[in-house]
Parts: sequence; C-alpha cells; structure tokens
Amino acid sequence: MYPEIKPLSPELKSLQERLQAQGVKYAMASFVDIHGLCKGKVVPMSHFDRMMQGSELFTGAALDGVPQDISDDEVGTIPDPASATVLPWNPEIVWFASDLHLVGQPFEACNRTILKGVLDQAAAMGYRFNLGIETEFFILKDTATGFGPVSDRDHLPKAAYALPTLLDNYKILDRIVSAMNGLGWDVYSFDHEDAQGQFETDFTYCDALTMADRLTFFRFMVKELAREQGYFASFMPKPYSNQTGSGAHYNMSLADLATGENLFEDANDPCGLSKLGYQFIAGVLRHAKAIVAVTCPTVNSYKRLVRKGSMSGFTWAPVYICYGDNNRTNMLRIPMGGGRVECRAADISTNLYLGAAMILAAGLEGIREGLDPGAPHTENMYNYSLAELKTLGIETLPKTLGEAIADFAADPLSKTVMGPLMYQTYVDFKTQEWEAYHCHVSDWEIERYLKFF
Repeated sequence: MYPEIKPLSPELKSLQERLQAQGVKYAMASFVDIHGLCKGKVVPMSHFDRMMQGSELFTGAALDGVPQDISDDEVGTIPDPASATVLPWNPEIVWFASDLHLVGQPFEACNRTILKGVLDQAAAMGYRFNLGIETEFFILKDTATGFGPVSDRDHLPKAAYALPTLLDNYKILDRIVSAMNGLGWDVYSFDHEDAQGQFETDFTYCDALTMADRLTFFRFMVKELAREQGYFASFMPKPYSNQTGSGAHYNMSLADLATGENLFEDANDPCGLSKLGYQFIAGVLRHAKAIVAVTCPTVNSYKRLVRKGSMSGFTWAPVYICYGDNNRTNMLRIPMGGGRVECRAADISTNLYLGAAMILAAGLEGIREGLDPGAPHTENMYNYSLAELKTLGIETLPKTLGEAIADFAADPLSKTVMGPLMYQTYVDFKTQEWEAYHCHVSDWEIERYLKFF
C-alpha cells in the first residue's frame, strides 16, 4: 500500500524537471543487501513524486541479510536526492542511494542508516568523517580453460605498473575513468596492479556517506561497463591463489564540522599526525579483529591476509595488528605527509556502509577515552618471527572468516554499532557462509587426497 503522497518540495520538483530535461526516463530506488550489492526497483519519471516518498516496497526475506520473515510488512526505500547519479552507460536512467524504512520509520537493519547513525555520533563531537577508497579490481575474460586477463601480454610474474598491458586495456579503463570523471569524482591516477588483469583507480576523498554511495555505485558501474566490451569485472578479493588480491584501503581523517579543517594534521609531529589521529588509531587497533570481519567479509578474503603466497613475494596485505609511518607492513599506515590514516585491512568485497560504521565507531571510542597506540613501527613487520611479535605484544588478524566472526560476535562494539537485529543477522549469515564453505570438497583436496590414501 502506497503512503500518502504529498506535493513535491520545490527542490525535488526542480530535480525532477532537470532530470527530465536531460532525457532521463526512469529512476532507480536502490539499496544494498548484506553484501553491499545494489537492489531496487525502476520507476518512470512520471511517478517520481511517489518514489521519493517511499512508494517502492520490498520483501526483505527475498534478499541476503535483510532480516525479515515473509510475513513481515515490506520495507520501503526513501531515496537520497543528493545521491542522484545518471547512469554513464544509459543516460535515460538515474540511480538513487536509498534508506530503508519500515511502517514509516527508519528500518534498524538498513546498512546506510547504520552508517548514518555513527556519522551522527561524530557530528555530535564536532567531526566530519572524510574517507577515500583505493579501488582495486580485476578485468578478465572467459577462456576455454576458465578465465584470464584481457591482454595476451599480461603474464608477467611482477605485473605491477606495466604500461604495455595497461595500454592493452586502455579502451575499458578509459571508459571507466571517463565515467567516473563525468560523475565529478576526480580520478587522479590509475594503474596496472600487482596481479595479472588487476587494476586500481584512485579518486578524491569525500564525506564517508557519499564515498559509501560511490563505491556501491562503482562496483555496479564497472561490471556493466566491462560487460559492454565482452569482459567481466571481478571484485572477488583473491581470484588467483598464486597472485595478490584486491584491497580497498580506507584513507581516513576527521575534519572540523564547522570549518572543514583537517583535524588529523600536525606539521610538528614526525609522522604528520595529530594527537586526535593517534587516539583514533588506538581505538581502531583495540577493535581490529571485529572490524576485519566487516572490512574483509568473505571466506576468500582470508586467502589474501597472509604473509606470503603471491608470485611477487609478499602479499602486500596486513597480518599484524599494529600501526606505523609510511610503511605498508602495518595494518594501519600514516602515509607520507600525514594528515590521514590508511587502513590496509580491507578488501574490495567490503560493504562500505558497515565497514565505515565499524571503523569510525572504534576510532571515536579511542578519542573519547584518550587512548594511546604507543610508538609507530617503522620496520618491516614481516621480518619478525611469531615469538618476537608475541614479545612485542603484537597480535595477528584473524586467519579465517570463522575466526573473524567469532571475534566480531565477542566484541561489544559490534552490537552497539549495528544494533541487535543487524548484529545477530550478520553473525548468523556469516557463520552459515563459513559452515557452507567447510561442506565443500575443493579441487585441492581431490588432488591431494583422492589417490593418496
């Protein structure tokens, strides 16, 4: 049943008219499931007024991790006008990120609403959470034997920064980057990453809610643009067992809500980071094991979080719960010049609404309690033995999704951030995912054991 429809505000009416003048015929009211994947309905622009007021209803029980029974009232989408994004590959359609409502009230298990709740806590403390994401992903094609890179020259064991194979992929990469810049995202570089067929785009940071909307749309868009050219994009963290995986490093800072001043900057600090930034780091380190269950949310994620295993040597992924200066062997890094903190324990399968909510809440706790993370590590952390790390008091990140979910379930921060309903949903869903994985007999097991015993 549709809610009561009121006349559009002048601002929304102007938006509708502007979109229709551009040739937009349809609007998408989009939200995400537990994986951070886009779901939604498409509405003719003649019904724009209804859509913007919550007319589009969804049965949560039909989706992964939207905690509803089939007998429950449907959830409805309330689109955010500020998120309006005309599809670069089909300018007749506009996409809106939306919040879920239930019976006229915000739905407590809505991913976007969960992030907004923690952002409100930051705002109450006088902060805006700024976030940049380094998007790593694969562009691949189907082959007779499975899949592989687009370029037949993309076979180097150390493929990072290779210009010939970057140019072999120019057509699809230019399509992606041009689309991003057409949306105003300001891409400042892109490159061939360490694995074959792997690429990265870097674009300007913004507030965390906008960035979460953008990453959600980015994965949707890149898959469609790759498909246009006969390829497919993969945001699987580690599709090759012998090559590096795809991260999604969180580059974070807090700004003064009133002035926009970066509160993590301190030119007098050796790392360029303020006391507030160090307190933020300490909070994240305290809750690192629970955070990684959300920033690295799949079984496959933990094939990436290992010391070695890639063809180029180290995996470039963090293993230890520690921080340092411009040093990529720590979970948290203070990049050259300071003023921000980079979390390297995140991969491209992350649901950024939930991941950003967890990491921000942990950082705010560190600030409220005035936590001290200790001295930064400037050495190569991979060179320590486990015994030496234990002496230093440095713990390791979870080694499997099962371990991570156990840590998530045991940390009180998880329920505080997600709320009781989404907390239990996340624990149950991911536990089932881990158990399902253990019921699967892999090719590795067949090869190793079938004729061995």
